Amino acid sequence: MPAATVLTLNCHMGFDLLKRRLVLHELREAVRSVSADVVFLQEVMGENALHKQKHAQWPDVPQYEFLADSLWSHAAYGRNAVYPHGHHGNALLSKFAIKSHRNCDVSIHGHEERGLLHCQLVAGDGPHPLHAICVHLGLRESHRREQLRLLGEVLEETVPRDAPLIVAGDFNDWRSRGHAIVAGFGLREVFVEAHGRLARTFPVRWPVLPVDRIYVRNVQVTEPRVLNAKPWTHLSDHAPLVAQVAW
Repeated sequence: MPAATVLTLNCHMGFDLLKRRLVLHELREAVRSVSADVVFLQEVMGENALHKQKHAQWPDVPQYEFLADSLWSHAAYGRNAVYPHGHHGNALLSKFAIKSHRNCDVSIHGHEERGLLHCQLVAGDGPHPLHAICVHLGLRESHRREQLRLLGEVLEETVPRDAPLIVAGDFNDWRSRGHAIVAGFGLREVFVEAHGRLARTFPVRWPVLPVDRIYVRNVQVTEPRVLNAKPWTHLSDHAPLVAQVAW
């Protein structure tokens, strides 16, 4: 049975809690220390000319490539927000080969740009690849409802009902009203299954809001954990989530 360690993290553009200090190098070491096989990243910068001029340690490659380094030989990036000096979005780092990937635009016209990065990973010899969808939803509840409806369409149209599936990321669903919608797609949330409630991940130093999630289908899960101790408390405004999965 194939198995993997899964990590999801809102990168906060590579800056600390107050967005004053570049912590990308420390973040890379922290991510490496988890030894995850699949890493779901949100708010990761593909390019930013202004930050590159301002910060001497700004990498010459996109942030997801810098974080992947030599540990993750496969990576995919979904560009969501584009502005004159750069862009950012979601990324997925994988020790498994990425068979295919596509970025599904779920932006609400005239508001913040959001996307679903859907990757198919070659992991194991089963009849289906492992489907991994990196999620970052909007700040308004009405927008999230529509974005979750679009997520349901992606699942219905592109993910076989018996395929292993992981949907992880920043759902911004602090009132937990979207949880029932996702559960209606036949997905289980790993912390609800293990502990009876969603994990609290925001803000990282006093986590009270359950905004980050790991949902699965046709996957067994053990040891879901919230990484809310040092060094994570100064590397982002969100606490990362990690879990062991098998399919």
